[in-house]
Amino acid sequence: MVKLLFVFALLILTLIKQPLHAETLKVVQIYGQEELLSWIKHNTHLDRVVEDRCQLVQDIEARAKVVKVPAYQFLWGDMLAWGVCVDKNAELGLYYIKQAAHQGLPEGLEQLGRYYAKGILVQQDNKRAIAYLREASAMGSIKARIEFAEFLNEGMGSPLDFEDAYHWLHNSVIADKKQHQRAKTALNKLETKMPTRVVNRAKRALD
Repeated sequence: MVKLLFVFALLILTLIKQPLHAETLKVVQIYGQEELLSWIKHNTHLDRVVEDRCQLVQDIEARAKVVKVPAYQFLWGDMLAWGVCVDKNAELGLYYIKQAAHQGLPEGLEQLGRYYAKGILVQQDNKRAIAYLREASAMGSIKARIEFAEFLNEGMGSPLDFEDAYHWLHNSVIADKKQHQRAKTALNKLETKMPTRVVNRAKRALD
């Protein structure tokens, strides 16, 4: 009996020492608000959901539908719009992206503005595009500020928007080199459309 117990103890110790399979080790935790917002800003949020093997679909859905957290509404909407880890439903996806935008999420406003400007998932509507991009720009979205200026340069919107667009983009701190070059090009083009006094006024520091 003692010998049998000794053998059993050795077997337990051997199993404990064996490395666990990677699938067993990885327990996916629900995303924190700040990290999710960071992924959204860098457009890696859908990639992360896929990398986590779609394990958090129910949690994401609950935070979008029940708790109504803007970042999760945006994530859930994007998942539905493009069929990531769920059945594709573009109409419902746009609904949740709009819910996030209406709660003041700059990334939601920017995405809607870009979609309406380019006719992605929706019919092209320059008036709606400019309205969304303008609001996102005022809230500090760098992507929106660049796009706002670029679309104004293409003839969308009104000359009355030139000064604000220039003001916001001129005073933006942009670390990414490609974005910085896009901003510089957009500002140079926008400057040619404005009187010198208006350009000088637009260069004032942000309040």
